[in-house]
Amino acid sequence: MHRTYSMRQTRAPTASQIENPPPPPSSTKTGRLFGRSSFGHAFRRQTAGAFGPDLAKKLSQLVKMEKNVMRSMELVGRERMEVAQQLSLWGENCDDDVSDVTDKLGVLIYEIGELEDQFVDRYDQYRITIKSIRNIEASVQPSRDRKQKITDEIAKLKYKEPNSPRIVVLEQELVRAEAESLVAEAQLSNITREKLKAAFSYQFDALREHCEKVAIIAGYGKHLLDLIDDTPVTPGETRQAYDGYEASKAIIQDCEDALTNWVTSKAQVRSSLSSRSRTLSQRRRNTMSKNREGVDLSGQDQPMRGDRDSWVPADQHASYQRSDDGEAVDGDDESVNQGANGEQRGREEERDPRDPLAA
Repeated sequence: MHRTYSMRQTRAPTASQIENPPPPPSSTKTGRLFGRSSFGHAFRRQTAGAFGPDLAKKLSQLVKMEKNVMRSMELVGRERMEVAQQLSLWGENCDDDVSDVTDKLGVLIYEIGELEDQFVDRYDQYRITIKSIRNIEASVQPSRDRKQKITDEIAKLKYKEPNSPRIVVLEQELVRAEAESLVAEAQLSNITREKLKAAFSYQFDALREHCEKVAIIAGYGKHLLDLIDDTPVTPGETRQAYDGYEASKAIIQDCEDALTNWVTSKAQVRSSLSSRSRTLSQRRRNTMSKNREGVDLSGQDQPMRGDRDSWVPADQHASYQRSDDGEAVDGDDESVNQGANGEQRGREEERDPRDPLAA
């Protein structure tokens, strides 16, 4: 019997690959310094945060740990393919039904190994995007260091030489450094949010596709197991002849068609939010949309009248009056009183009764 370990000989692009073209091969598959041993994993993890700017050390360690994860997944995929071949080889000397089913099971397991290899390539998109955030953090660190260095020099000079003319020069440099740092920090904040969302979108999309396809393979594998007659037989009794070759081929073909035609829009697993989560999420989205739109200030500080003819000189106002010394006085001023006969009277000054001029 011709035994095969690959489900698709031509490897035509699937519907998912047409909708979302596959990325280039993962960078972890080449350029290995320590081979396939676990020593490389431990070395990368321990030395990841030992070098580079302080701001980027934690993310550098995360990037190296993700590289270890990808190497492990790559190893699992490769060994799963070897397991599939060994399973098929073992089944050659078994009964017809066991031999045929194990051969087809080997095909399915081999396909899972290839899916894991493809998953590593898509997972690398996530790691590379996270790596770009680390590079931005590393580029921001020098501006922070420069600002801190100038601040320390100013504090030192103010303590030792308070009248040093260099303090003014350093303060001007500090203003420029703070402006540069402000721009760099804003770019870091914006790029971090953008790249973080993009990176985990890559990861979750790859996980969703991989898990859905593995679930498809598992379902068809269960159908293959139904072809094995596990009815107990008594010693000397012979089983019926196996006639499931066409059925097993049809199952493999159906599995191939299901994997080929799978797209994200046809995913079976859907994540549904509770009413509370949905309300809170919508509230957050509304807040973010308002922040993007900004506050409209165009309606503020409008003139009371649109025509310039409404302006009149001060001496033409009805309440305008002029005092004896020529100073303008508002008619509503409390210091001006009108008598019964129309005589203008001012506020009388209080005098000391002991003053001889008070009488």
